[in-house]
Amino acid sequence: MTALATPARSARRSSRLDTTTTERRHVPKRSGKPDPTAHLSAAQVEALGRELDALRQEVLDSRGSADAAYIRRVIAVQRGLELGSRAVLLFSVFPPAWLLGTAGLSVAKIIENMELGHNIMHGQWDWMRDPKIHSSVYEWDHASPSAQWKRSHNEIHHTFTNVLGRDNDLGYGIMRVDEDQRWRPSNLGQPLWNLVNALIFEYGIAAYDLELGKQLQGRGDREVFRRDGRQVLVKIGRQMRKDYLVHPLLSGPSVLHTLAANVVANLVRNVWTHSVIMCGHFPEGVETFAKDSIDGETRGEWYLRQMIGSANIEGSRAVHLMIGNLSHQIEHHCFPDLPSNRYAEIAPRMREITARYGLSYTTGTLPAQVASAWKQVVRLSLPNDFSLRSAAGTLLRRARPSRLLGRRTASLA
Repeated sequence: MTALATPARSARRSSRLDTTTTERRHVPKRSGKPDPTAHLSAAQVEALGRELDALRQEVLDSRGSADAAYIRRVIAVQRGLELGSRAVLLFSVFPPAWLLGTAGLSVAKIIENMELGHNIMHGQWDWMRDPKIHSSVYEWDHASPSAQWKRSHNEIHHTFTNVLGRDNDLGYGIMRVDEDQRWRPSNLGQPLWNLVNALIFEYGIAAYDLELGKQLQGRGDREVFRRDGRQVLVKIGRQMRKDYLVHPLLSGPSVLHTLAANVVANLVRNVWTHSVIMCGHFPEGVETFAKDSIDGETRGEWYLRQMIGSANIEGSRAVHLMIGNLSHQIEHHCFPDLPSNRYAEIAPRMREITARYGLSYTTGTLPAQVASAWKQVVRLSLPNDFSLRSAAGTLLRRARPSRLLGRRTASLA
């Protein structure tokens, strides 16, 4: 995992920018972490905003047939892969057919959720005016109804990215993800909660979109919860009938093998998407923000928060497709409505801009980012002043006298 800007380089780069002394309002974090944007003046931040606005408009103005061909090609590949895999699973009583069909169905489900569902519901392809891939009508292969997901993800998460107490995507309400969050003994179990959440991720997202935690605390609107809850149950019932009843029964003698294949494909999709989402905002080097730090936030400051509150994943074109181009999370969070196939094109320019403004550009391979995110989950499950190394040393020091005393007692006996 790498971050481009060092303090010395930041100073040199910022000197090439507007040198106005206009002050910005800084809200320090309770943990005392330094502000990585303190070297930028208000004028510089707004210049950054204008530069990114111009980049976004440049891409919007250049959308055309090549972009349309890309998304239609992805749709064709995804549908062909899903139909072909389900056809192979008709013969899943034979192990090679089961393995091939399960692998193909897993990939098809990942592409549908990541490159199609997520991006279509962001409105990235609305400009094509194709009713099949318009954000207002698209329904994805997922337990959470699209309308509820768009409200919690597009409207809340993308507005309040990494703001503690405002962005529910930070830990999904079940984990402590920052030193500024109060530690509780229940946080000790968050590595386990996170693992369970990965396995049932689509249902966890559905519960999260329902704001189930708020309801359990008696703070939610019960009527809205009942209405939305019914929609979730209907959607889950439809998904389960498709994957665990209709398609297995169509397999005839292979019914149980096809049922198992669907279970595994959904499990693989859940773990993959959970890992990708974790990599976007949880790895080391990604910033979080105090709730009152966004009061009166300008357009430039919003961009600034998206840039240092997100992390990218490096990989091949196939990896980017499987990740839904959320491997370019920094670009996606700055420009969530741009066609996903354009993120790779503008990534080098975004990297140059962050370097020029003395900001970090957090990126790394998928294994490195997953490991970094899990390290954060484990580290923050412990109190801020807890050190595994010092704790182990304390235990050893306490153990030595007792062992020596035991030896002496034995010798006397």
